[in-house]
Amino acid sequence: MKPPTEEEFREIAEMFYKKWRFPNCLGSIDGKHIRIVSPKWSGSMFLNYKKYFSIVLQAVCHPDCKFTFIEVGAFGKQSDGGTFRMSILYDKMVKVMLHIPEDDFLPGTAVEAPFVFIGDEAYPLLRHLMKSFARRNLDCSNEKFNKVLSRTRKTVECAFGITAAKWRLLNKPIETKVETAELIVKAVCVLHNVIVDKENVLNNVAYRDVLPGVQPSRRNNAAPAEAIEIRNLFKRFFNE
Repeated sequence: MKPPTEEEFREIAEMFYKKWRFPNCLGSIDGKHIRIVSPKWSGSMFLNYKKYFSIVLQAVCHPDCKFTFIEVGAFGKQSDGGTFRMSILYDKMVKVMLHIPEDDFLPGTAVEAPFVFIGDEAYPLLRHLMKSFARRNLDCSNEKFNKVLSRTRKTVECAFGITAAKWRLLNKPIETKVETAELIVKAVCVLHNVIVDKENVLNNVAYRDVLPGVQPSRRNNAAPAEAIEIRNLFKRFFNE
């Protein structure tokens, strides 16, 4: 998958705001455990917290439930946060190699904020990665932020669900070498994107036939203090 350009990132962020009302969002990130047969001599490296053997598919998702970034092959025993820290995506993010746009104003305000990916509590809080507040002792404003983030982040969970429903081999152990399983998962993700694009084209054609003329809408790693302040910017935006 070709990494998005800066212009494509801006288009993705615009679509996220139109569909889910989360501004400056570049994608939702999560990990999915893919069942495999235990490799010989691997010990517990592939044994995950659910007590089956797996490799991890880490994916960043588009607002239309397409995959924009995928990485496959992390050990099942790793957490989502640990997998992210070891990923190429994280490495490129901290080295400012992702073509992330410069900070921009939050809609209808004079407040500038970075463009961010969004994840659940398992992920670190960084300049370009937002996560929800811890669930303990939430006040109303923190809870509102969590609800908006959670609603938007579900695009990646939906993408995983759609993919597993279409390719049932993802719901049982893949009986191949680990390297072959990784190639299978990558191929499935690419095919998923092709199908989403194809279905969108067909839906758009049908929509135009019914209603002629109507078009469907379509840096460096930060210190924790900076990332906390950025999250507070988004929180104030959602509450005001």
